[in-house]
Amino acid sequence: MYTPPAFREDDPAILAGIMAAARLSLLVSNGADGLPVITHLPLQYRAGLVIGHLARANPHWQGLERGVAVFQGVEGYVSPSSYPSKAEHHRVVPTWNYEAVHAHGPIEVVQDRGRLREIVAGLTDAHEASRAQPWSVDDAPAEFVAGQLKGIVGVVLRVERLIGKRKLSQNRAASDAEGAAADLAARADARDRALAAAMRG
Repeated sequence: MYTPPAFREDDPAILAGIMAAARLSLLVSNGADGLPVITHLPLQYRAGLVIGHLARANPHWQGLERGVAVFQGVEGYVSPSSYPSKAEHHRVVPTWNYEAVHAHGPIEVVQDRGRLREIVAGLTDAHEASRAQPWSVDDAPAEFVAGQLKGIVGVVLRVERLIGKRKLSQNRAASDAEGAAADLAARADARDRALAAAMRG
């Protein structure tokens, strides 16, 4: 990932927060033909590990040894019209602000049923935590869960390197950065308002 110094983020706590807040992520690895193989899936970051699971029918897991997990944070379009400097000199262009984290490392494929159940339960608990009555894997019949586990394989990426980027108008004058944040904060889309909040720290 291209990370100019102004946008590079190295704070482990901030990177962990972006990964924890991410929804659907990407698992990317090199295929046998030299082309990238990419799977969209929810992933969980815990204590230096990125954890998830794939459908057993998905060939991505076969021969999987190393990869990159891509986590997307807040993101949104920034209009040049939101910059006060537009009125001064008109030398402004549109851009896209965003947060992203890439986690690189070796990947273990998990087929043990006990560990698979732990992976599924951990992901489920994380995504159900905000619900008034969280659903648990224990709520389903044991034989049904066992049957479902036959259809997946787990993946555990041991993080060797994290690359973080937060492109939040740090390269703009303070007045332009605040103008962009104010414009985003006034929009109807909650994703734009979340980006504005991140820009304002």
